[in-house]
Amino acid sequence: MQRILFVCTGNTCRSPMAEAILKNKHINGIEVKSAGIYAANGSEASTHAKKVLDDNQISNNHRSSLLTSAEVEWADLILTMTTSHKFAIHQQFPHAVVKVFTLKEYVGEPFNHDVVDPYGGSLGMYEATYRELYELIDKAIEKLKS
Repeated sequence: MQRILFVCTGNTCRSPMAEAILKNKHINGIEVKSAGIYAANGSEASTHAKKVLDDNQISNNHRSSLLTSAEVEWADLILTMTTSHKFAIHQQFPHAVVKVFTLKEYVGEPFNHDVVDPYGGSLGMYEATYRELYELIDKAIEKLKS
């Protein structure tokens, strides 16, 4: 069983979308969760994030959670949305450094390892973030399979 944890800031936009996208692919042997570096426990995903997932027929029933040592220990692979998230995890959980990558870094993107935060932006910004995450997750799945 491969356990993947997506991490962003508040766990209401990017990481819940990434979690829902990967869960929706129904891949045997993969468990997925998400958390946020500065998340408040129990918040729903943002309105636009839920709309974009619904529009793409991806079921979601998200409640935000703060990144804790329990999630870090649970995960085999931690994929962050930005370099700053990655470094925050390195500082807080130095023993986990070998399993923490930005999502873009993990799939081999050579430059700009950050997925843009659509928080507070238009529905169009969320749609663009969704498309980017979908493509990156497809690449991550290929890497996991190899």
